[in-house]
Amino acid sequence: MQVIGVDEFGGPEALKSFIVPEPHAGPGEVRIRVRAAAVNPTDTFTRNGARAEILKAFDPPYVPGMDAAGVLDEIGPDVKTTLRVGDSVVAIVVPQGGHGAYSEYIVVPALSVARMPSGTDFEHACTFPMNALTARLSLDQIGLIPGQTLAVTGAAGAYGGYVVQLAKADGLRVIADASDADMALVTSLGADVVVRRGDDVASRILEAEPSGVDAIADGSVQNELLFPAIRDGGQLVSVRGFAGDSPRAIVVHQTWVREYATEQTKLEKLCEQVANGVLTLRVAQSFPAEAAHEAHRILQAGGTRGRLVLRF
Repeated sequence: MQVIGVDEFGGPEALKSFIVPEPHAGPGEVRIRVRAAAVNPTDTFTRNGARAEILKAFDPPYVPGMDAAGVLDEIGPDVKTTLRVGDSVVAIVVPQGGHGAYSEYIVVPALSVARMPSGTDFEHACTFPMNALTARLSLDQIGLIPGQTLAVTGAAGAYGGYVVQLAKADGLRVIADASDADMALVTSLGADVVVRRGDDVASRILEAEPSGVDAIADGSVQNELLFPAIRDGGQLVSVRGFAGDSPRAIVVHQTWVREYATEQTKLEKLCEQVANGVLTLRVAQSFPAEAAHEAHRILQAGGTRGRLVLRF
């Protein structure tokens, strides 16, 4: 089967096509014939060598990718599921060595898979599992109740956008940041207040909520710059492993989506929210799998709104 990966770390041009043996579903697993895989910033760490120390335990090629949509192809032993071979599904994939979503076939735990949302196609459906589950985990970690206020940085991105939409569905008041070019987009996601983004965004969040917000989901990775905008005893959610000191009893949570990789019920709920229009799926551009290097080049250049997608 075809996979897209690297045997030498480097820039986007390091990505190329390989032919490797097909995997098969074992106990508790299913196999998916992948039709589309989303390209996410985290995928670049497999390509550029940022994960070299972890990957040296495996033989190349090293295959990125955490989001897949396709057709259920095999169901392994001891799998209890209402899904059937031939169903269109989505999956979150935890990459490891040659195991990643940039693959013609992917084997994953059955609990990492859900039926594809109605009204979507493979290219759109592959764009949400990882980022939406990350957003869901962040919101579950802070556990705000309806009426409380959440600020979201990086709100125009995939993670930030899903935090905004899910937070509104949870009944929260949302203050979100955006560049001038993204103001309309972030407003359309449902944010109650949209402020201009930047290193001084904390001051603008305080203008909207003078006593400080109950929590911040930090999609733009500003870390300690955001503490002034959080009330005493409030919370900050980090998606990049911030572990610095926090003042005024502010609680810092680390969001690692692998914790939700087999939370099938939550993935199924997210699929329902996609089908019901609560979550918006955004495809910026799609490419044949062999052009993954071009997708990574565009991603690396920055400014993409919506996901880049590889077609298999």
